[in-house]
Amino acid sequence: MRAPLMRIETSPALPREADVVVVGGGVAGAFSAYYLARRGLKVALVEKGLVGAEQSSRNWGWCRQQNRDARELPISTRSLDLWDRLAAETGEDVGFRRCGLFYLSQSEAELEGWAKWRDFARTVGVTTHMLTAGEASERGHATGRSWKGGVFSPSDGTADPSRAVPVVARAIIAQGGTVHQGCAARGLELSGGRVSAVVTEKGTIRTRVVVMAGGAWASSFCRQLNVRFPQAAVRSSILAVSAGANDLPDALHTADVSVTRRGNGGYTLAISGRARVDPTPQQIRFAREFVPMFVRRWKSLAPGGLEGWRSGHETLRRWRLDEVTPMERMRILDPKPDAAQIRTTHERALDLLPGLRNTTITHSWAGYIDSTPDGVPAIGEIAAVPGFVLAAGFSGHGFGIGPGAGHLVADLVTGAAPIVDPEPYDPARLDRSAWGQVADF
Repeated sequence: MRAPLMRIETSPALPREADVVVVGGGVAGAFSAYYLARRGLKVALVEKGLVGAEQSSRNWGWCRQQNRDARELPISTRSLDLWDRLAAETGEDVGFRRCGLFYLSQSEAELEGWAKWRDFARTVGVTTHMLTAGEASERGHATGRSWKGGVFSPSDGTADPSRAVPVVARAIIAQGGTVHQGCAARGLELSGGRVSAVVTEKGTIRTRVVVMAGGAWASSFCRQLNVRFPQAAVRSSILAVSAGANDLPDALHTADVSVTRRGNGGYTLAISGRARVDPTPQQIRFAREFVPMFVRRWKSLAPGGLEGWRSGHETLRRWRLDEVTPMERMRILDPKPDAAQIRTTHERALDLLPGLRNTTITHSWAGYIDSTPDGVPAIGEIAAVPGFVLAAGFSGHGFGIGPGAGHLVADLVTGAAPIVDPEPYDPARLDRSAWGQVADF
């Protein structure tokens, strides 16, 4: 069963031209188009399936600064500010609340790591509170356990993955842009070496700027332009339960299981980092770059099957612009959830929070989490193809930092002062052996 997702009606007529075409209707693409449209540009967002239907609706919904890589912390902080403003700007609720994120641990080493991050965060004005054993056990009373310690990040929060991207897509239209579902981008036309058009299955849009925000599909699309973008994905499985549990934290992480309150009063349950690696042609191609990350995470990764190979999102094949592409054969990546992981996750959650025994499983799903070798997204123009801007490889962090990423894309396209320093996200770093630095998904 797919993750819950709000459906919307979108623009019927494909424009003949646009100032910017954004390819991919996930959180990065939607926010990019939104902030470009707010600046008065004529923007078209094209999505092969439904907006928000892949990883943007399959995540936990966390919008966090806590434990972020130092390179991502600035964009995380700015994104929280943008999430704050979104309801007022759009007139619609995306379920964003600064409810705070709560972490509990029985590991001294883990607590020491969180304390070091707290000390670093102080230097950039981010507040997080380390909790003593007594404080952690009291705040975590719903577990009925004693804990060695914990951390609470009060300014962090959650948004609703089932609503956020569809709401932003409607706001794009309200700002004068267009959004086209069921419209796969097959490739680009170049003139004099730079972007001149996007060829879609429904026609061609003339433009001088294209933003590639295709999530797990981005690398295979880049390959059509002879652009090397190292990217690999893992298949993560999570579930949702009904309302019925009372007095639980809004967002709780432990080493065994993590729990997040949903907008309908139910909860999303997941095991952080647990995933299956489905072999694909692209993973084989980029294996060397991803070895450090996979080695670091070997305890939480397990071999998968051939579903990823058949899905086509990590193909090495090249296609013509007048033929049906893998994106049209697989409109929405909806991989089969790992039944054993779903069962284990549910059992751990019931054991951690007895109040969840009053709930029932309503949904279970899987999604492909795409990553760069260093776990930091690639955001910026590709020098070899002027006018081609990449916004992909969000490494499991894209939902929370989606607003900041979209704002940064709009800044780069329009030449405005960037919302954060763009250098850490420059795609060119991936050609400078930066993959030796390994971050978590």
